Amino acid sequence: MGSTRVRIAIDAMGGDHAPGEIVAGAMRAREELGVDILLVGDPHKIEAALPPKTNMAQVEIVPAEDAIAMDEEPLNAIRRKPKASINVAMDLVKQQRADAVFSAGHSGAAMAAALLRLGRLPGIDRPAIGAVFPTIIAGKPVLILDVGANVDCRPKFLDQFAVLGSAYSQYVLGTAEPKVGLLNIGEEDSKGNDAAVRAHQMLRENSQINFIGNAEGRDVLSGRFDVIVCDGFVGNVLLKFAEAVGEVILQILREELPQGLHGQIGTALLKPNLKRIKQRMDHAEHGGALLLGVAGVCLIGHGSSQAPSIFNAIRIAKEAVDNQVLQRIQSQYILQRESG
Repeated sequence: MGSTRVRIAIDAMGGDHAPGEIVAGAMRAREELGVDILLVGDPHKIEAALPPKTNMAQVEIVPAEDAIAMDEEPLNAIRRKPKASINVAMDLVKQQRADAVFSAGHSGAAMAAALLRLGRLPGIDRPAIGAVFPTIIAGKPVLILDVGANVDCRPKFLDQFAVLGSAYSQYVLGTAEPKVGLLNIGEEDSKGNDAAVRAHQMLRENSQINFIGNAEGRDVLSGRFDVIVCDGFVGNVLLKFAEAVGEVILQILREELPQGLHGQIGTALLKPNLKRIKQRMDHAEHGGALLLGVAGVCLIGHGSSQAPSIFNAIRIAKEAVDNQVLQRIQSQYILQRESG
């Protein structure tokens, strides 16, 4: 790649609001984050979504003949549509024309395309989707994985998720020694089903991570843990519930603020505080979830993502590239495990 700027391939046709919101968020990221954007999809629709008076010399559009619909079976669709936008975007990473890829389209299709085109990292059996949650402690997020890639998980998968999550927490989120927990129904080592008990033992014996025990549901947002591992079924329910709670709280704040002139004055005085509350609780501020375990930086966004979410997802992708998270996982974690 000729440019020293981070280059992000964007599936411009993926998501409920594609391509308009996708393009808007990507163009904002280009200006404010200093990244190069490759917009993948139908050139005519992408050009129509660009802001007026856009300098086309600064925009790179990569044509794609098709897109994956949300109701399609992911693996079959990926194989049946080799020129779909998510496939073309993944190929740009494989060909080293892009450093990372983002899609707000079909998450199963994005994962399938990543596995087929980029492959898994050495020593990883299953990739995991990692989502960042806010905690009660300001500036101390928690990474939950898996939140949707694997409905059923063997204990060794959870053990690998802990390794991947620890690396991401340390090198991207800046946690010096990430504390890892296993999502369970109780703190005791013997709690949970057979898979949870065996996973607990594996995590306890894993010298590559700082495992501190089981995490109950009430512990998730406590700030006690930096990384929490679970299967994708439970993780996806947890993710969507947390997002709904955040939206409810924000809506209650809007409704309960005083009305009239006094209310307007009070709201103006509280505006900085309200903005910080929104930044901590609104899932749009976190942008997307990283697909950890594949041989490339891949971000998966919500199907309902709009421009602010797209912008923040690209920011996360840039941070992952800048901090060389893939190289660090391979050199410090996976290769050590293989040699051990």
